[in-house]
Amino acid sequence: MDVLEPTRVVELATRDCLGIRVVTPFRGMLAQRNALLDELTRWLTDQGIDGVGPFFLRLHVIDMSGPMDLEVGVVTPTALPGDERVRPSTLPAGRYATLTYRNHSLRANRALLDWAAGEGLVLDRQEIEDGDAFGCRYEAYRTDPRTEPRKTKWEVELSIRLAD
Repeated sequence: MDVLEPTRVVELATRDCLGIRVVTPFRGMLAQRNALLDELTRWLTDQGIDGVGPFFLRLHVIDMSGPMDLEVGVVTPTALPGDERVRPSTLPAGRYATLTYRNHSLRANRALLDWAAGEGLVLDRQEIEDGDAFGCRYEAYRTDPRTEPRKTKWEVELSIRLAD
C-alpha cells in the first residue's frame, strides 16, 4: 500500500450523489463494484450528465462472512433525479477519519481502523443483526475509473465518519 496522504481527521459538508445500492456477498464484492461502476457510467452518459465526481464505493453494512450492503455512486454538483435503479443520495456532513492511498484496500482499511482506535476516536458505527452498520464509510476514487482502468493505479480516499 502506498500512503499518499497520512491518516487525519477532516470536516466534510454534505455532498449530493447518485448511486446504485445492492446487497452482495463479500467474496466477489469488488467484481460487483466494477460492474456497478460500468453501469453507472453508462447511465450517466445516457442521461447526458457530466461534470460529476468523484466516484465512490460506500459500505453501509459490512459482514465479511455474509452479505455486504454497498452503494456505488458518484458525487454530483447538485441534487439530481434518478430512476428506479440509480437513486439520489448524500454523503452526510461530519467529522471523518481519512487516509489516502494507492493499492491494497484491505491494508488501508486496517491501517485507518487501527489509527482511529489508537487515537481514541469513536466511529459512527453500530453492530446490528446483519453486521456492522456505518453512518458513512466510503472509498472515493480520486482517479477517474473512466480514464484509468488499472485499479492498482487509483488514488483512493478512504473515509469513515466519526460519532458526534
